[in-house]
Amino acid sequence: MQDNLSELKRGEQAIITDVSSIHIPLKLLEMGCLPGNPVKLVQLAPFQDPMYLNINGSHLAIRKETAAHILIEKVTHE
Repeated sequence: MQDNLSELKRGEQAIITDVSSIHIPLKLLEMGCLPGNPVKLVQLAPFQDPMYLNINGSHLAIRKETAAHILIEKVTHE
């Protein structure tokens, strides 16, 4: 089972695996939210929305509603 980006906890890292949903704005794709790119949750706003992310070196904030449509694979550090 794959996780979605809205389930990421602060400080966790993942790799984006799928952004094929029609609910993903084109602007996010243009800013690097593409399959294969690394993503890290930097911080959550006071009411847990929006999420402040580092995606492939770019910092951006997205709503949890949108993040729920982005599939990820969490990176585990061993």
